[in-house]
Amino acid sequence: MTLYQQIFLLWSSLFATTLAGTAEEVAKHLELGSQHLARAQFADALTQYHAAIELDPKNYQAVYRRATTYLAMGRGMAAIVDLERVLELKPDFYGARLQRANILLKHGELEAAENDYNIVLNHDTSNTEVQEKTALIEQHRQLRHQIKSAFAGGDCSTVEEYINHIIEVQVWDASLYRMRAKCLEERGELKKAIHDMRIVSKLSTDSTDTMFDTSKLLYTVGDLEESLNVIRECLKLNPDHKNCYPFYKKLRKVVKSLESMKKKVEKSDWMACLEEGQKTLKFDPTPSVQLNVFRITNRCQREAGHVSEAIAECSQILQDDPSDADILCERAEAYILEEDYDSAIEDYQKATEVNPEHSEAKQGLEHAKRLKTQAGKRDYYKILGVKRNANKREITKAYRKLAQKWHPDNFSDEEEKKKAEKKFIDIAAAKEVLQDEEKRRQFDQGIDPLDPEAQRQQGGHHGGWGGGFPHGFHHFGGGHGGGHGGGGGDYSFKFNWG
Repeated sequence: MTLYQQIFLLWSSLFATTLAGTAEEVAKHLELGSQHLARAQFADALTQYHAAIELDPKNYQAVYRRATTYLAMGRGMAAIVDLERVLELKPDFYGARLQRANILLKHGELEAAENDYNIVLNHDTSNTEVQEKTALIEQHRQLRHQIKSAFAGGDCSTVEEYINHIIEVQVWDASLYRMRAKCLEERGELKKAIHDMRIVSKLSTDSTDTMFDTSKLLYTVGDLEESLNVIRECLKLNPDHKNCYPFYKKLRKVVKSLESMKKKVEKSDWMACLEEGQKTLKFDPTPSVQLNVFRITNRCQREAGHVSEAIAECSQILQDDPSDADILCERAEAYILEEDYDSAIEDYQKATEVNPEHSEAKQGLEHAKRLKTQAGKRDYYKILGVKRNANKREITKAYRKLAQKWHPDNFSDEEEKKKAEKKFIDIAAAKEVLQDEEKRRQFDQGIDPLDPEAQRQQGGHHGGWGGGFPHGFHHFGGGHGGGHGGGGGDYSFKFNWG
């Protein structure tokens, strides 16, 4: 045996050994991949099939199994690429061709799908499943023609009717979702349109324009944060996108302003919140931005004493979304400050109907009902002539003014003096309650802290004078002739301005 023959035999032996080892390794990867696929562990299955194909690129079984995995993951286009490779390697693999036809049909590629189905039928003329699919394609072809004509003519009701029918089969056809989204947008059903546009983004290979359109729709319905998230995804694919980038800059500024307003609310800086809101609306006065601003500023308006403005802003939000339980509660609180208890009860009632688990609405409803019951009794806010959100300084100022006016020493006529005594006692009682945080909190909850009966019902302790001084007017000091405003009969007062 010559040296050449010896080398050839050695090389052949090594090659055969290598092939055997490679085939064994490929088989192992295929087996592991099948196990992962059976457990729906798709990522792990792909890893095994990738490894098998890398070792043996012409192994059509490995490529076919990877296509099956892609299909299970909903990655139809990736599956088609692999199935095309399978049919290049083995043109008579009719199972792969049928699989590709089914995927093409789902993508709305009717001509290509029909071509594959016909090839399968030529091989198996009695295949009833394929016969039904070819008949279905002809029906859908006619429907698509009608959809195209209706869409061009603006007949959205026909477009939606036919699309809703064929989309059950052509589930991966992005053009159908886009057309339906356009019709939904024109009809004002923007949230449904957004849902369809999100599907288009997932199905499209270049989805930047779709992302821009989706972001604009989200912006229009007032979901500004999600609109910003979508536009950011657009910029990840194309940082210089001619539409996405300028819109991103504008949107980011608005969202930052809203975040700044929320921080001011957390700090109870009501006027700064309102000023920021005005700046935001000056920069972008579109209705969706305005409603987002009002969602924050309505509380700032109320806390700043601008109750009518707070009610107006809540009402504008509720025109857009009548079932917003949070805003119904916000408006109810404003109504309470206006002492419009019936309107407050109505709003709280609506909020509980919208969301039976809304704790603020349930508590607010009971609160408003108690206040309505209390309205026929002594109202300390009315006595002093201050609003329900008045601060201590405003309460003290009102108290001093009224106490000075109605001090009994100012009156010489006995009837007028008796009337003044009653008013003076009410004024002092109002000051006692409204200047004491705990008593004021009770009163705001519909419980009179100076009413012994109310206290007994609540299981509390009566700590006030209950509408009269137990020792005449000694609460204000004694000493004949030392009173404010001169003498008068048997009464002598020294007014405490505290």
